[in-house]
Amino acid sequence: MRTKSRKKNKINVVTLGCSKNLYDSEVLMGQLKANDKEVVHEEEGNVVVINTCGFIDNAKEQSVNTILDFVQQKEQGLVDKVFVTGCLSERYKPDLVKEIPDVDQYFGTTELPALLKALGADYKHELLGERITTTPKNFAFLKIAEGCDRPCSFCAIPLMRGKHKSTPIEQLVKEAKGLAKEGVKELILIAQDLTYYGLDLYKKRNLAELLKELVKVEGIEWIRLHYAFPTGFPLDVLDVMNNEPKVCNYLDIPLQHISDDILKSMRRGTTHAKTTALINKFREIVPQMAIRTTLIVGYPGETEAHFEELKQWVKDMRFERLGCFTYSHEENTHAYLLEDDVPEEIKQQRANEIMEIQAQISWELNQEKIGNTYTCIIDRKEGNYFVGRTEFDSPDVDNEVLIDAEKYYLKTGEFAQIKITQAADFDLYGEPI
Repeated sequence: MRTKSRKKNKINVVTLGCSKNLYDSEVLMGQLKANDKEVVHEEEGNVVVINTCGFIDNAKEQSVNTILDFVQQKEQGLVDKVFVTGCLSERYKPDLVKEIPDVDQYFGTTELPALLKALGADYKHELLGERITTTPKNFAFLKIAEGCDRPCSFCAIPLMRGKHKSTPIEQLVKEAKGLAKEGVKELILIAQDLTYYGLDLYKKRNLAELLKELVKVEGIEWIRLHYAFPTGFPLDVLDVMNNEPKVCNYLDIPLQHISDDILKSMRRGTTHAKTTALINKFREIVPQMAIRTTLIVGYPGETEAHFEELKQWVKDMRFERLGCFTYSHEENTHAYLLEDDVPEEIKQQRANEIMEIQAQISWELNQEKIGNTYTCIIDRKEGNYFVGRTEFDSPDVDNEVLIDAEKYYLKTGEFAQIKITQAADFDLYGEPI
């Protein structure tokens, strides 16, 4: 027997996947609030909107499990309606409708007005760039472009997000000013491909111009760059990084592999030599830069020799930050035509080996920080520690600086000068000065 829902007409938005999805959820929540709807993020509500991820197998599995979980809650009368949106829904809508019919409605990544209508709300054009942020008050993501024009063989993002589409500079500046008024001090610029920014609107790569405008926004102290692409990287961005204190000495640039054979099959448009030269150029122009990259192991045809080349390169390059994924065989991608011939246990073993190498590199680089003082943003208090980050660290993925909360008091959301006293693989310990 159905019981009455406890929360009436409260919309709970649940976000899965990447920061770009989180941004979309924040925009949805902003629209709902402007329609006088009660909306929460990942709390209790009788109407649920699940913003799904469809990128790789693990993410798809998590999305499907989340949908099934809320459908079960609907059957038990704990929620009244379940709506599904985002990348999984964009990519597999016919299959999902067939396999999980108890969802009230499915929407793709470009169907925000239709989703709002289903929720009893109207899409308000005048709200462009306005949203309800779900991150700690001191930082927010700023999505500068949607979609991707790159032909990478392993990636399904163009299937889910479409072609690259830059957001105009003036619109992004307006959004940044709004965020600064809300107390945001750090902007994390995100896109499927930052490198491509502006080519469609301004007929040139215009990331440097965007940065020059964003640094003028009062209240914004740090601007961080996420998800650049190595081919065609606009080097004028490095000059802005050097000349503008607000632009963090930090770059997230997924490189995926280094073997020429694998890079060619991945359709990355670069080589071992060109990639290494680019990283060396970064370090020559901005010696302080922390570089974060991600790699894929177990791609079709990756031999032991290819993997040994990758391992050696990781040792040689000594990246400040590095993540490693196992290859996921995605239908309708170019690589799906290849045989997924590296066994799952070998993929996982290779990923573990890379991360062991990186842990040692990270530990060694962190030891060099002991005794140095850094400007840190304090994100939160957790247990007996205040948790902060340097300009070389992005939230959730990089090093954190831990300060003993029993000895020192710091204000969350504010900057502090922290002297590093100890260092582990991925954590730094310090005290305010």
